[in-house]
Amino acid sequence: MPDTDLSFASFAFPPALLTALNEVGYETPSPIQAAAIPVLLNGQDLIGQAQTGTGKTAAFALPILARLDFSQRAPQVLVLTPTRELAIQVAAAFQSYARHLPGFHVLPIYGGQSMYQQLRSLQRPVHVVVGTPGRVMDHLRRESLSLASLRALVLDEADEMLRMGFLEEVTFILEHTPETRQTALFSATMPEPIRQVAQRYLRDPAEIRIKAKTSTVEAIRQRYWPVGGMHKFDALTRILEAEDIDAVLVFVHTKTATVEIAEKLAARGYASAALNGDLNQAQREKTIEQLKNRQIDVLIATDVAARGLDVPRISHVVNYDIPYDIEGYVHRIGRTGRAGRTGKAILFVAPREIRMLRAIERATRQPIEPMRAPTRAAIAEKRIGQFKQTVFDAIASEDLEFFGSLVDEMAEERGVDQRDLAAALAWLVQRDRPLQTEPGQDDRPPRPTASDEPRGRFPPRERAAQEPVRERPRYEDTPPPRERAPQARPERPARVPEDVEMVRYRLDVGHAQGATAKHIVGAIANEAGIDSQYIGRIDIYDDFSTVDLPEGMPRELLQHLKKVRFGKHKFNLTAMSQPQIKGLAELSAESVKQLRGSPKPRRKRP
Repeated sequence: MPDTDLSFASFAFPPALLTALNEVGYETPSPIQAAAIPVLLNGQDLIGQAQTGTGKTAAFALPILARLDFSQRAPQVLVLTPTRELAIQVAAAFQSYARHLPGFHVLPIYGGQSMYQQLRSLQRPVHVVVGTPGRVMDHLRRESLSLASLRALVLDEADEMLRMGFLEEVTFILEHTPETRQTALFSATMPEPIRQVAQRYLRDPAEIRIKAKTSTVEAIRQRYWPVGGMHKFDALTRILEAEDIDAVLVFVHTKTATVEIAEKLAARGYASAALNGDLNQAQREKTIEQLKNRQIDVLIATDVAARGLDVPRISHVVNYDIPYDIEGYVHRIGRTGRAGRTGKAILFVAPREIRMLRAIERATRQPIEPMRAPTRAAIAEKRIGQFKQTVFDAIASEDLEFFGSLVDEMAEERGVDQRDLAAALAWLVQRDRPLQTEPGQDDRPPRPTASDEPRGRFPPRERAAQEPVRERPRYEDTPPPRERAPQARPERPARVPEDVEMVRYRLDVGHAQGATAKHIVGAIANEAGIDSQYIGRIDIYDDFSTVDLPEGMPRELLQHLKKVRFGKHKFNLTAMSQPQIKGLAELSAESVKQLRGSPKPRRKRP
């Protein structure tokens, strides 16, 4: 039985690794971590049976990082995952833990990503490779990936790889690894084929089985909102506007985020503050006291800083960043619903985080219901109610004799009706916080969003990114598609929410480079953190494409998207002017006209 009183400092970790753990908010190891880390640090093979969300990524990543030889150029560690989403997530976790380890390199490889880019990355020093079985096997067959220097192999979610039909690929990869390697196999269940793999390829493994705790939080209403990246802050402000909130605790991963979000909220008029590990005890106590005394209504905190926080007036907990594990989620939402009261918990979930959402539901044995985004009309109605109440409170509690005389004087001086004076004063007070929607807004029901769909479903194009995909190689040396006339068909129609203003951009990739709407959406969503519902119409031409993106995107983000590559080619994202858009439309119309008037379509490139 693992010692649950252990701290991460109890393990033989380098100081740089302990510093990173402190920064990401890790204090004490979870049961799987407490049991697995000592085994893996000793170089022994391991079979770990634990559910998703119990912290098993850190259970194998931390001891692996502690034992790396940074002078070696060839891959020392291979982690196999069933899906590309999990490969990206595991690689990001390695990078986060190793942020203070100089020279560390981790490389995720998976199908659907440019093979040329992966081949080039594998020519550089790489310490850890995280990949899906299909693509790893492709590289082994091409001899672009050598496992001769491999010291450790991790099979993550082995039962899921079996379910997806990857057993043959996993066996092939195991046969191409040195017999001296250390092997760790993690699986939520242990079907017979997985047990046979373990018996054949693992040497005297230690076996650990962690039972998922069935935590219940029945006094708390739990909801999730499918939103990610740059749209999280707008979602948070809508919640603050529309919900009946007494005080709200917002959880994020980093100290920097606590300060940035608190400052942005303060600029919008919210009484907010940051609570993180940089505050000394006196500052922490002062901040909590301000929350209790209603001087602060919104507290943005990290997991570590919020430990032991008990303020009965916290009516809402918002998981701005999804927690690292299930226990963290249960701890977070337990900050509301105190002293017999009911509470509300809201979880922001990006598409690639849907697996964690399902794991939380299974462990807590409670459904987390989808949340409908508040409409502008609902927000305006809430503001009107608050405005009225503020006015009535002032009438009941303040001495208004002087202001009453002033209004009479102004009305008599200019011959203005007192109703018009009151309306003008009301407008002056609320002009920075409108009490009505623009004409035409919300006159009809809003479009269905992910939160309006049946449980567990994202819109069709986002749902496709969530379902496990059997990896298949995509080579860069395939012949380009046939030449086309210069018109474009809408590869992806515009389906963006109506209240989002869009700008059209040009990309320097088209049919000749093998680009598809799926590739463009995937690249922009991953690189910019933009939810795919905010990526609008895409038209693909021979040598370029156009895409509609939300107005007001940060300059730094647009500069980054210029450098994003599709195979050998940069996107070179540039905003189009209205004359350019008009000229493009005329060009396409003329091309269609020529094609219809010709007995044989011209194959010649214009």
